[in-house]
Amino acid sequence: MGRHKSTNEEGGKHVLSKFLAVHTLPNPMTIQEANAIGKAGKGSSSLDAYWVDSWCQLNEEGKIVKILCQWNGTSVDAVRDAITRAQIPCDGVYPMMRVDAEDFR
Repeated sequence: MGRHKSTNEEGGKHVLSKFLAVHTLPNPMTIQEANAIGKAGKGSSSLDAYWVDSWCQLNEEGKIVKILCQWNGTSVDAVRDAITRAQIPCDGVYPMMRVDAEDFR
């Protein structure tokens, strides 16, 4: 897989790139059951890759079936390594950007 790496610096600070990690859960989970995944993701964060936030796809019973996570990191590999340390199943990690709908008014 290719690497997406930020080499920009602003005011002496390293600027991290944004990544999307997609996690299809092996079995639907309640929010309470999925708390362990969140704690593992937060615990595996480092200076090279850290979890920012997530969106959850729910099934008709209100259980989580897929989680989409935004990470900031130095590379795809750094994010993938953090997710592997957390022992979270992952479909893939992809470079991303956020687009605000208000920019199109």
